Amino acid sequence: MKIKAFGVELWMNEYENNCLYNLAETCVESLTLDELLTMAGKKDTIMAELLAMKMTYGAIEGSDRLRDNVAGLYQNQQRDNVLITHGAIGANALVHTTLVAPGDRVISVLPTYQQHYSIPQCYGADVQILKLREENNFLPDLEELKALITDNTCLIAINNPNNPTGSLMDEAMLNAIAEIARSCDAYLLCDEVYRGTDQQGDGFTASVADLYEKGISTASMSKSFSLAGLRLGWITGPQDLLEQVAIHRDYNTISVGLLDEHFAAIALENREAILARSRKITRENLALLDAWVAKEPLISYIKPKSATVALLKYDLEMGSREFCVKLLAAKGVMFTPGSVMDMEGYVRIGFANNPEVLATGLAKVSEFLAELQT
Repeated sequence: MKIKAFGVELWMNEYENNCLYNLAETCVESLTLDELLTMAGKKDTIMAELLAMKMTYGAIEGSDRLRDNVAGLYQNQQRDNVLITHGAIGANALVHTTLVAPGDRVISVLPTYQQHYSIPQCYGADVQILKLREENNFLPDLEELKALITDNTCLIAINNPNNPTGSLMDEAMLNAIAEIARSCDAYLLCDEVYRGTDQQGDGFTASVADLYEKGISTASMSKSFSLAGLRLGWITGPQDLLEQVAIHRDYNTISVGLLDEHFAAIALENREAILARSRKITRENLALLDAWVAKEPLISYIKPKSATVALLKYDLEMGSREFCVKLLAAKGVMFTPGSVMDMEGYVRIGFANNPEVLATGLAKVSEFLAELQT
C-alpha cells in the first residue's frame, strides 16, 4: 500500500516546535490536568482513584462508563453505538479500512482532513472530490454531490464543522445530504471533532449519527474538549457497522489506555464547564480575529460559524508555503500553508489559543505584511 504524504502533519512536525506564536494550532487552548481536576472537584481524590487501578488492557471496546458519557453527546445513541478509538485519527482510519474496497466510489469534500481522500485513494477506491468554494461560503453544492453519485458509491465523507474553513452545515443541509446518501445506500461519515464550538447557541449542531440510519460520527477529546494529550476518540454509528470495525481494530489498537479513558470520562462528566470555557475562548478570539481581518487590506476570509480555524486569503504574488516560511523566519508566527491542504492561495489560522498569543501573533503578521509592501 502506497499513500500520499500527510501534508498538514509533515508541516506541523517540521515547524511547530520552532515558533514563537503558534497560530497553526487547531485545539482549543489545552487544559492542564490541574485545571481539569479543579473543574471536576477531584484534586483531593484523584490519586486514590488511580492507585487502585490495575493496569490491564481494560474493556476492549471502551469502558461502559466512558461509552455512556460519549453517547450522552448525541440525541439518539446508546452505549452499544459507541466504539472507543485512538483519537479521531484512529476512528477515521478504521471507518475507511472497514468500508472501502478497490473500485468503490468514495466522495469526499475538499478542503477537509486529508485522511478522508488519501486513505480511500490508497485502497484503490474511485475517489471523487466535492470542492467547497468560497462563493458558497465553503458549503457543499448539493446538485454537484448528486451528480457524483453512482450505484457503487459506498461512502460519502464530510466534515462538520469544517476544518480548515470553520464552515457549518445546519441540520437541514445534513438531512439533505443524508437523503442523497440514502438514494444509493451509502454510508455517510462525518468527522465531527469540532462539534461543540458553534458560534451560536449551546455550540452543538446536529450529528449525522442521529439523522441517518447509516450515519457515522467520529470525534475526540482533542479539539472542543482541549485534551489532545489523552489521544482518545470514538466512532458513533450503527451497531452492525461497529461490529465490523471492531474486527479491524483488533489488529491495530486492542484497547486504549486505562488512564486515558479514566480522565476522558472525568472530562465528559464535567463537559458543561469545559465546553463553556471552549465557547468563551472561541467566540472572544474570533471577534479579535474578525477585527484584525477588517483592518488588513491584503487579507480576506469567510468568517467561520464554528470550529477553531479559518482560511485566510492573502493578496500577494507568493505561494502559501513561501509565505508561511518567510513569516515564521521574520516574526516567529506559524500559520499552515494552504498548499498542504490542496488549497493554494490561502493560509489556515487556528484562533482558539491563548488570547495574548493570538493578539501578539496577529500584530506580528501585520508588521510582516507592512514590510512586504515597503
